[in-house]
Amino acid sequence: MLPQIRAQARVAFGGKSPERREELIAEVFANCWVAFVRLMERGLGDVVYPTPLAQYAIRQVRSGRKVGGSLNVNDVSSGYAQKSKGFSMESLDQYSQRKKQWKESLVEDRRTGPAETAASRIDVGEWLRSLPKRSRVIAETLALGETTKKAARKHGVSAGRISQLRRELKGNWEAFQGELVTA
Repeated sequence: MLPQIRAQARVAFGGKSPERREELIAEVFANCWVAFVRLMERGLGDVVYPTPLAQYAIRQVRSGRKVGGSLNVNDVSSGYAQKSKGFSMESLDQYSQRKKQWKESLVEDRRTGPAETAASRIDVGEWLRSLPKRSRVIAETLALGETTKKAARKHGVSAGRISQLRRELKGNWEAFQGELVTA
């Protein structure tokens, strides 16, 4: 049954990025397995077919239901919350490896005007350029959302040193912005 289920899931999530599509297909498999086990426990093994299983699982996944997870409308990372409250989350990894520069985007707040957004874009770029190369590279790694542990491994330093650098970068940013730095 798995090849048929995979084929239907690939079609259903064909417009997604390859990584996201594989995650969704894996979630469909998990959902199919749970449904299959439930049907077998109820003695309904003779009515188990791949197409209805796959279609049911695809609907479950599209609605944000995950195997082993609950539907939490208050968790902003939950697909269910995003769908029910009409918002979406976007990744902040806007660094272009090819061009070795940051793309012109920040998280925009509806309360922030175009002038403030433009000033923020300029400030972040200027601040990054003002940093020593090693600090800038580590700041960019952290800005991509890497964990302290992964950043430490990537740059060949201890996790403690990354935590220290994070505090130093925060202080440096505040000084760059002209804010008071407290010890």
